Amino acid sequence: MKSDQRKFRKAASLAGSVREQALQILYQINQQGAFANLALDKGLQNSSLSVGERNLLTEMVNGTVRMQKHLDWVLAFFLRGNLQKQNHWFLNILRLSLYQLLFMDNIPPYACINEAVNLTRQRVNNSMAQVVNAVLRNILRQKDSLSYPPDHEPEYLAVYYSHPDWIVKYYLDEFGWDTTVSILEYYNRRPGLDFRCNQLKTSPQELVQGLNSEGVSCHISPLIPWALSIQSLSKSISDLQAYQEGLFYIQNQASMLAAWLLNPQPGEIVVDLCAGVGGKTTHIAELMDNQGIVLAFDLYPQKLELLVQNASRMGISIIRTEAVDATQLSYEGSNPDRIMLDVPCTGLGVLNRRADARWHRHPEDLPALLNVQQALLQKAAQLVKKGGYILYSTCSTLNQENQLQVAKFLESHQDFRLEPFHNRLDFIPLNSEDRCQAQQGMLFLTPGRYGTDGMFYALLRRI
Repeated sequence: MKSDQRKFRKAASLAGSVREQALQILYQINQQGAFANLALDKGLQNSSLSVGERNLLTEMVNGTVRMQKHLDWVLAFFLRGNLQKQNHWFLNILRLSLYQLLFMDNIPPYACINEAVNLTRQRVNNSMAQVVNAVLRNILRQKDSLSYPPDHEPEYLAVYYSHPDWIVKYYLDEFGWDTTVSILEYYNRRPGLDFRCNQLKTSPQELVQGLNSEGVSCHISPLIPWALSIQSLSKSISDLQAYQEGLFYIQNQASMLAAWLLNPQPGEIVVDLCAGVGGKTTHIAELMDNQGIVLAFDLYPQKLELLVQNASRMGISIIRTEAVDATQLSYEGSNPDRIMLDVPCTGLGVLNRRADARWHRHPEDLPALLNVQQALLQKAAQLVKKGGYILYSTCSTLNQENQLQVAKFLESHQDFRLEPFHNRLDFIPLNSEDRCQAQQGMLFLTPGRYGTDGMFYALLRRI
């Protein structure tokens, strides 16, 4: 009992020091239109918080944003009038506090409510502070008997798991009830942290030992041999000696498969048409043993600047970059042996990593994205040499961006075919359906099925 009390007091002390900052970031997201990840990163960079406080701030902000629909549903039963017409600071304080009461078991309720009252006094007034106190205490008394929409109704899933109705409806139509529930549950979990071992410099076993000596609790993933799953850190990632020496890259395990499936060889010419900050690009160069040429293109120069920094840190010297719209690329070099094509997409497979993404995506976004994806596929088809490969990749769960997009491409490009890659995935315990897909040259990783994000891969060969 005493140990539990000490744990609660410690959690209360930590939480009290970060709630004000969490509230400020939520205001930037909800009222000023900031993206959650950018606002949070900026807040962390400008703070002197400990590792524990940083983790707590991240959980409070991302959790409150992620579960906003659920939180608002509950608040609507205890507040008069339209929620959206409430004072913005008042509403954000209630959301932040309610998230702690409903979803953070290590936060003492009394500390949460007291701090909410204090914040409301500071940001609004004493009268509204009394309302906050009454509302939160009332919810605390009734939280085990809260009224949600009827079970086995789509509205129940949308509210309880805090997702837009259109996403829930699509998943129910595509996957059925049980799989939809498992996907939504995965999206609401705190995302895991994975490191991709840079095997140009070290081995996974050596990396684990080195990280352990720096106070990092980790182990080699049971799913992917070159991935490390991280349990806890004693310091920020950028302060780790292993990071500074370029011994790893931060990357989700599902996306670590991309370069592996493309299978680049030393001495080849490989193009990454949508390179971003270089997760897949640096892995390509690593698998090529830093021999050959990797051409990395992206629309945004600032992303390529980060790519160059990452490559330098990791001891990679064969990557060349150019900021350009890849659909308009004028390329006069030798036809590449392989092309990585990780296209812009809805990103519905990585909703647990991007707390606010579920609220920013809409069905009307899809046609423009599909056009861009087809244009990029067309460009890749023009560039790749005969006998060469294109790996088409998305982090989407929508058929329109995945299987149907590939089928449309193949209909108009008779000189391409799907290339099986199941023999490169023997280390993953794929179920029979997924292994059959891989034998046909495509693979959709259902979010959470193997503990990874949702990804789609199709390997195309020019014949």
